[in-house]
Amino acid sequence: GSSFRCITVTNMSVEIAPLGRYYLGLAEEKEAELNNRLAVDWLVQAAKQGRKSAARLLQRCWIQRTGIGEDNEEEVRRLSTESRFEQTVRKAAMMMFRKLNPDRKEKMAVSEMMENVGQVNAAHGTTHTPGNTHTHLDFVDLDDFVEITKRYTQGMAPSTGSTQSKGPAQTSGGKVLQYPITAVIEVKDQLIDWASRAGVQWLSTVIPTHHVNALIFFFIISNLTVDLFAFFIPLLVFYLSFISMVICTLRIFQSSKAWENFSALTTLLTRFEPGLDVEQAESNFGWNNLEPYLYFLISVFFIVFSFPVADKGWIPCSELSTVAILFTVVSYKSLSPSGATYAKRALITEVATSLCSLTSLLPQSAVLLRMLSHTFTTLPLGDSVVMKISLPCLLDLYLYFLFFSMARQRGFRGTYCFLVPYLVCFLWCEFSVVLLQNSSPVGLIRTCVGYFLFLFALPVLAVGLAAMVLIQLVKWFLELELTKMIVTLAVCAVPVTLRLWTRFSLSLMDVFHSMSQRGAVKLILCCVTMVMLFFWMYVYHSEGLQGYNSTLTWRQYGQLCGPPAWKVKGVAQTQIFCTHLDGHQVTWTGRFRQVRVAETENGAQSVINLLPVFMGDWLRCLYGETYPKCDPLRNNSTNTSTSSTEELCVIKALAKHTCHVKRYDSYVLEVGVGMPEEDGIPEDRARDIKLVASHEFRQVLLRLQPGSLVEFSTTLEGRLGGQVPSFELKAIYCLDCDSSLLTTAGQVKIERDWRRTTLNSVKFAFDFFFSPFLSARIDV
Repeated sequence: GSSFRCITVTNMSVEIAPLGRYYLGLAEEKEAELNNRLAVDWLVQAAKQGRKSAARLLQRCWIQRTGIGEDNEEEVRRLSTESRFEQTVRKAAMMMFRKLNPDRKEKMAVSEMMENVGQVNAAHGTTHTPGNTHTHLDFVDLDDFVEITKRYTQGMAPSTGSTQSKGPAQTSGGKVLQYPITAVIEVKDQLIDWASRAGVQWLSTVIPTHHVNALIFFFIISNLTVDLFAFFIPLLVFYLSFISMVICTLRIFQSSKAWENFSALTTLLTRFEPGLDVEQAESNFGWNNLEPYLYFLISVFFIVFSFPVADKGWIPCSELSTVAILFTVVSYKSLSPSGATYAKRALITEVATSLCSLTSLLPQSAVLLRMLSHTFTTLPLGDSVVMKISLPCLLDLYLYFLFFSMARQRGFRGTYCFLVPYLVCFLWCEFSVVLLQNSSPVGLIRTCVGYFLFLFALPVLAVGLAAMVLIQLVKWFLELELTKMIVTLAVCAVPVTLRLWTRFSLSLMDVFHSMSQRGAVKLILCCVTMVMLFFWMYVYHSEGLQGYNSTLTWRQYGQLCGPPAWKVKGVAQTQIFCTHLDGHQVTWTGRFRQVRVAETENGAQSVINLLPVFMGDWLRCLYGETYPKCDPLRNNSTNTSTSSTEELCVIKALAKHTCHVKRYDSYVLEVGVGMPEEDGIPEDRARDIKLVASHEFRQVLLRLQPGSLVEFSTTLEGRLGGQVPSFELKAIYCLDCDSSLLTTAGQVKIERDWRRTTLNSVKFAFDFFFSPFLSARIDV
């Protein structure tokens, strides 16, 4: 029986499957284990040549565990689980390899194979040749060619790890003898690396890096405000998302070359196997290359929600609109020819819809052109959605019909083969329209002139930019801003450098390469996701803290939660009872008693106190302000009506410093307010309350005189400071102050309406995706 195995597989491919069936039948009569093993061996050879009957028998053997051993288990599993499409590709690839290998070489050079491909195409009158899809190999055999072709027809890049040949291992001693200079250099590098690591570890023990990290962190946090947060975060999300969109689009455009090679390869395979399902191959290619499209859609989601919140003054809408138009064209060029018919109609319809919508920005005198965007009537669809009957609406309806037509092709596999790729083009076009609507005429002119200069006067533009940078550097130097920047970066770099040096052993490039391998887009989207989650958590928290206006009077609150209730129930029980009033927003009138500083924060002073005296004095003058020049004779005066300059002179003599950083102070103030006399009832200091005020109330509170009548707003939270209720001050107004003594009669705590901001983002996102067919009607 073993003599049959010596038959050449290439010449007897038709007889291999019957041989496998023969040994399976023979195994039922005698020597089951041996014959089953021989049957599986023959069936494996037949299945490798694309014989479907052999694959079915092999699948039955795999299920029944007949003739399966450790040496053939993996191969049998792989061949028995192949789909019909993979079997067809396998058969076509084998025939193609034989055609390209007329000399029947066991391994064939890739360069020779590509030359033979060109000859085969020339014989069939075809000029396009698939690119070298096996660039990681110098030679390929039949099995390599089949497996690589299978993976490529499924849209997956061939694996390089298992096919690259490796040279014989060389011992360390042999390397030293063969390359002595290289060995010496490697030893020197190792010694330097060891010495530098030891030195850095010694420095990290000398310098209190943990303290420096903590102080830098608290200094940054202490200087962050809600306004800075609301300004910076939307811009950060917008620009990161825009960069992610650009990277994804460039990758999609780059993959269009892979599509051309894939198309040429499938065309070549169909010549050897006309039964190859090309549509199935294209569907596999589209499904396995969806990753950049999904990342692009996620980036669009982030950019749509951040754009309405971001400060438009820091977004060059005119310039970015031009970039968006460019990428609209690029993404259209990267579409596959299979869906070109619907894609072309959809793009024309989208451009027509956008142009009609943009006519609303024309002057009122252009009546005929503005009619293209005129809304004839509106049709409410619920409380929050409106349909606008207009010409852009009708065009948008036709566009949605084209979307559905793309998706339903090939049994709705067109969703990821045609619709998703076209959505990249569609969303770039939509985004360009939004940017144009937010552009100004001056910005559009600036864009045209800027691109003209960029193309035709680049040297002049470079000289101008260099001059502007030089002037700015000189201004920074004169104002000591450059010194501040260098010192700040140096201080922040010390703990970071030491940490990276000791942790990664100076392998910063390895860290960079690892980030690059994970993908810049994934890193950007991860950062943006974390920022958005933090933002939504903050919005949810602030929304949960919203109270409601209460008619509760101060006197009623005093009866329920003040001294009268303490005498009856006790302080602790009264506190627990009064927590039911948490969230009540009240506005009361009272007498201003006094104000005191409860807390003081100064991150700069905390960092300076850690440093040596000479360095601290220098940084104090670099970042702070200089005490005024003082007359020693006047400093000794005991006149209490001294000016602020003279007061600083007295402090300067006592502080023994020439500079201070008091402008970085942030105060938490505690205000005492008493219940005024009402209906003949005298004031009762036992019913006084304390108001905790943030730093923004400082200017008003420090100018109030004791006894002034004030109106204040606060939110009841049930907190007690000792036995005196303590609440957060929301707003305060002086009712009987002299206007000449106060620059402003009151102050309101600045609190952003996050709910309004969120609803505005939701409305913009809905209109972005569905306008002009549907529009959101949300009161923001």
